[in-house]
Amino acid sequence: MSSEEELSSTITDWLFFSSWWLLLPFIMLLVVVAFVVAFVLLLYMISPLISPKPLKLNGAHVVVTGGSSGIGKSIAMECYRQGAFITLVARDESKLVQAKKEVEKCAINDKQCQEKLGPVDMLVNCAGTSFSGKFEEVEVERFRSMMEVNYLGSVYPTRAVITTMKERRMGRILFISSQAGQIGLFGYTAYSPSKFALRGLAESLQMEMKPYNIYVTVAYPPDTDTPGLAEENRTKPLETRLISETSGVTQPEQVAKIVVKDAVQGNFNSSVGPDGYMLSALTCGMSPVTSITEGLQQIVTMGLFRTIALFYLGSFDSIVRRCMIQREQAKAADKRE
Repeated sequence: MSSEEELSSTITDWLFFSSWWLLLPFIMLLVVVAFVVAFVLLLYMISPLISPKPLKLNGAHVVVTGGSSGIGKSIAMECYRQGAFITLVARDESKLVQAKKEVEKCAINDKQCQEKLGPVDMLVNCAGTSFSGKFEEVEVERFRSMMEVNYLGSVYPTRAVITTMKERRMGRILFISSQAGQIGLFGYTAYSPSKFALRGLAESLQMEMKPYNIYVTVAYPPDTDTPGLAEENRTKPLETRLISETSGVTQPEQVAKIVVKDAVQGNFNSSVGPDGYMLSALTCGMSPVTSITEGLQQIVTMGLFRTIALFYLGSFDSIVRRCMIQREQAKAADKRE
């Protein structure tokens, strides 16, 4: 072989190996993608096997605290629509009577109520109150009352039903928290802690109750068009109002459909809308999951959602700063006058 032929062969071999090394990262990427796809498909197939068996609402006894208005009443109506027997608990008797009439209109057939409804199959802890105000302007008594109503108001009913649920090896416990129970915001120094507390209670309780086939759900609804929101808006600081306006107001009927479905399925987290889904993934921490697919989704989306959240937080900080500057300028102008 001539020197020119040898040189040509060497160049050809070099180009071949060079092309191979250039293609190697692409081939490795394809292998990784194929592995991930296969893994996800496998998880999708086996996840129903580890998910809890759904609770049948038809004929079930559902107790709803705070059921005379707002989200609680809508949840009661949704459960009744699906055939459940409903017990409403609230402080205002006149509102309870009116709520009872509205719930009964949702019946899909003429059911004869049992003289005794029997053990509770699902408890919905919806009794709560909201308040917003600047930390130094909120009375200390308000912090105590928030914990008593929003937190202890869920502890007491849960203690009343949990023993029987354990004996029957079945049941659902639903806590209605709030997106303010996932992220602390300006003006919610009294409200947010009481809703954050429900998360800690729910996680601890779920670990205790899971062996007994009892599943706990924590719902994090956004601002919802309820009498409670209307009352809260009366004292809401400008900063809180501007931050709240970055997301819309949800209807209680929409919230009810979602949280009832999640509770029936035994899902630990229940969120409403894209913002709610992102917050639940971001704040999942050590919270339990009811399917491997859910856990994988949280792992995959965490980095992206954290990046988006940083922009949200920057926007909220900017709102607070602008309001502070405007107030200081207004005070300075008043002094000059």
